[in-house]
Amino acid sequence: MLRRTLLRTGGLTAGAALTGSLWQGAACVSARGTGHYGPLRAPDANGVALPEGFTSRIVARTGRRVGGTLWHAAPDGGACFPDGAGWIYVSNSEIPLLGGASAIRFGAGGEILGAYRILSGTDLNCAGGRTPWNTWLSCEETLRGRVFECDPYGERAAMPRLAMGRFKHEAAACDPDRQVVYLTEDERDGCFYRFRPDVWGDLTAGRLEVLCGDGGGGKGGGGGAITGPVTWERVPNPAAPLKATRHQVGAALHFSGGEGCHYDGGVCFFTTKGDNRVWAYDAENGRLEIAYDAASPLTGVDNITGTPAGDLYVAEDGGNMEINLITPDRLVSPFLRVDGHAGSEITGPAFSPDGRRLYFSSQRGARGDSAGTDGVTYEVTGPFRG
Repeated sequence: MLRRTLLRTGGLTAGAALTGSLWQGAACVSARGTGHYGPLRAPDANGVALPEGFTSRIVARTGRRVGGTLWHAAPDGGACFPDGAGWIYVSNSEIPLLGGASAIRFGAGGEILGAYRILSGTDLNCAGGRTPWNTWLSCEETLRGRVFECDPYGERAAMPRLAMGRFKHEAAACDPDRQVVYLTEDERDGCFYRFRPDVWGDLTAGRLEVLCGDGGGGKGGGGGAITGPVTWERVPNPAAPLKATRHQVGAALHFSGGEGCHYDGGVCFFTTKGDNRVWAYDAENGRLEIAYDAASPLTGVDNITGTPAGDLYVAEDGGNMEINLITPDRLVSPFLRVDGHAGSEITGPAFSPDGRRLYFSSQRGARGDSAGTDGVTYEVTGPFRG
């Protein structure tokens, strides 16, 4: 997998973190408008600046009907699922008490066939993750948040998976090779977890573990990065009402605001907003390294997704409202920018199953109101490399 190449061509598996002049240099090159797809053109009619050959359309707006359903406020994490000749895009709603998630069904030509709710009555559903068995893990970003397993096809009721822990959940990423689910935590001293179900494909019971330094605890972000060999320790009580999950294991590594999470090819990438880093956990070799640590062009790291070509697409929470591309040869460049939405953030990047369309949202839209009543969900098509 080319994701491994991203690590190994930079010497990460030898223990050298991609920081300092190496990654600052990559950022400077891409800031001059190079990058795989070339420079961004002027914003289109939807206010989206894209490289040559790419186009955008708006598929949903908060409070307006799409496929017969009112689209939710504050659209956040998302994923795509195959649906016969078409596909489904699922999106969370990051609002208090009424959060949940909705889905849009697309036909083979990209036409919208319908939309519907797949989760209701939950709290601040932020990010999540897609499972190999085609369910959506919707995560609550609250103090004792839960993970809900949802049916994107709308046929089965969503169910809480309490064995995955009660904490400020952000994102999830499944590792079918080791049969675990990685989980990020959006706290200033949050942890990075993995859930090992008793039976792969059934998340009702299992073991929650936290990432620890090899031989001692420390900070994964902020006050001095821990890189190199890491281990996992079991969380004694994932549902403890009094002692926070992240404080139950003394050797646990702590990260400055865990955000997006994406797994492929033996590597789990996750982002931390407090220090603007993209981390790489090399699951095959049990090592933690830094894949991006620079001030530009990528600012306000958040949701993250990827392609079979090994490219990472990282959305910005703030910054200048971009999705940045990180290639396996370590080039970082803006792929798109939404103009006129300065008070918003980019959320929910996800590719259709054929890799030809990218979906994402501007969570608070042009008005930038905290309730997310002006959210906009987009689709981008173009010559994405496979």
